[in-house]
Amino acid sequence: MSAERPTLPPVRLTSEAELARDALAAPLFVRAVRLARWAGPETRVGAGGELAEAQLPAAAEHLGLPADEDGAAYASEAWRLAVDTGLLDVTDPEEDEPSDEAEGTVTQGENLALLTGGSPQDVLGIWLDGLDAVHADATAPVLDDFADLVGEDGSIDFDALDWDPEAEAEFLDGVLGNLYLLTLADNGAGDGPVPLPALAASMIVPDDMGEPTDDILEQVSEAMMRLDDQFRLLEPIGIIEYQPVDESLMVEAGEEDAAGASDEDDVTRYGMVRLTPLGLYGVRARMLEAGVDAPAVGDLAGKGADALLDGIAHYPESAARAEVGLWLAGFGAEGSVAAAAELLAAARGTDAGAPLRRLNCQQALALAGPEAEPAVRAVLGDAELGGLARVWLAERGAADVPVPPESMIFWLAIDTIAAQLDADGDLDELQGLIEGLSAQHSGFFDEVWRVDHPATADVLEAMGRLHGDKKAAKEARKAAFKARSRAAD
Repeated sequence: MSAERPTLPPVRLTSEAELARDALAAPLFVRAVRLARWAGPETRVGAGGELAEAQLPAAAEHLGLPADEDGAAYASEAWRLAVDTGLLDVTDPEEDEPSDEAEGTVTQGENLALLTGGSPQDVLGIWLDGLDAVHADATAPVLDDFADLVGEDGSIDFDALDWDPEAEAEFLDGVLGNLYLLTLADNGAGDGPVPLPALAASMIVPDDMGEPTDDILEQVSEAMMRLDDQFRLLEPIGIIEYQPVDESLMVEAGEEDAAGASDEDDVTRYGMVRLTPLGLYGVRARMLEAGVDAPAVGDLAGKGADALLDGIAHYPESAARAEVGLWLAGFGAEGSVAAAAELLAAARGTDAGAPLRRLNCQQALALAGPEAEPAVRAVLGDAELGGLARVWLAERGAADVPVPPESMIFWLAIDTIAAQLDADGDLDELQGLIEGLSAQHSGFFDEVWRVDHPATADVLEAMGRLHGDKKAAKEARKAAFKARSRAAD
């Protein structure tokens, strides 16, 4: 059957070594590491693992932050990340201590040593734990007045928060997923910054809505403000580059609607965001964990040729070429014949996906180099592969290429069109291919219906729909009827 189309286009990630360097350079991660190395036997922590308030000024000073409320907040944030990522191990306070005085101790965690002595995968695994922790902070409820949530008995009324943690996390992941898609748009050409209004609207405005209603615009504006807060938290972990919403807009809110901003000179004031290379890696990792099909170039390297040809079936051309190049590299300089033989063997078949596999095989062989010629010549007599073998040899000016029998020419024409139909390529190109192939042979439709190919009738019906010449289109439809009648006998 035809290869299943991936949910998302393949992403080209930078090397794990480069990604690990980016992770280690993320500002929040840098501060967490510095605090983990700063902590000692005298460092005290609260019952929840937080750094004791009395030690926050010293922690902020160590990080080069001002000894004020903001400095303490940044130090506290970095400390929490160090604990959440295993850079620090916290020992709980003694049970017999009064709860308001309870303090624990802290020691350096095993993960701290991995940052210098481990592999890039180790570093990225720790960083992903940090991303999860920051993501959780970003989707936590905003508490304007915590005292209002505390009852007379000291209990917290969580219902009053009007907060659905799963819905909040799902919304932020959806936004990051849309940003991921926009980054990969046009085969990676869409990696510039995205206006925050457009990103918020992508989650709120229905696809079939024309002019957004006032209620929808208000929802978009609310989503923008929430995303502004969340992106400010996410940027220091290195996942995004973010230009926040211009705070002066809050004063101007009565004069213009942020959700309706369209002026190119002004839209940047409403926030601009782009995924970093590390962000592409991080968002993809979260999607994979959630069960989303998010392929990356290089996923198929080391797998069999059947997995390669099926896997690249619906990749953009440049991504497919890159994937094939990595797959061929696994065979080494002397492995061209073996690689070509494996590709040709995987291209055989009569299932619905076989024509596209053969087309991908032909394109993959184009990257194999002239050393693959012995393997290609070995299939010249093969009914399914002989045609593409002759094309490959002819394109390289090879000598002694045998003339194909007419039956092979017609079979290859059907197979080629069937592959293009499955690939969902450009309609004008497909129409040109159909008209060109049928024009090459006089009496094409009088003969082609006899071709013993599973897709003959379907291809002829498509030719009848797409052929620009009315007479030829009618002949194609008649030939399709004959092919179906022949197949039914």
